[in-house]
Amino acid sequence: MDEEEALARLIALAGTSAPDAALLRAVVEEASELGARRALARLGLADEAARDDVSDLRQLLGAWRDAKKSVWAAAIDWATRGMLALIVVGLAVKLGLPGLLK
Repeated sequence: MDEEEALARLIALAGTSAPDAALLRAVVEEASELGARRALARLGLADEAARDDVSDLRQLLGAWRDAKKSVWAAAIDWATRGMLALIVVGLAVKLGLPGLLK
């Protein structure tokens, strides 16, 4: 019996008498399971390779985040070095050191 048929039978059973909590819980569980499977199928994640695909995507996203963090760190490092170089050049000019370099 497939999930759709099981859900239909549960709903029919709930309609024949006053549904108790266990029956309502079973209907909700079956409906949510069926909905989750449909959603995964629409996303193309219903096959056996889906777990590996999601794992690969997570690894790729982690690598992207690491690369982005490294780029920002390098940009801040270069900006800091540039500012320090400008300060050193400014001090050298202020103290008259460019004449010593000639």
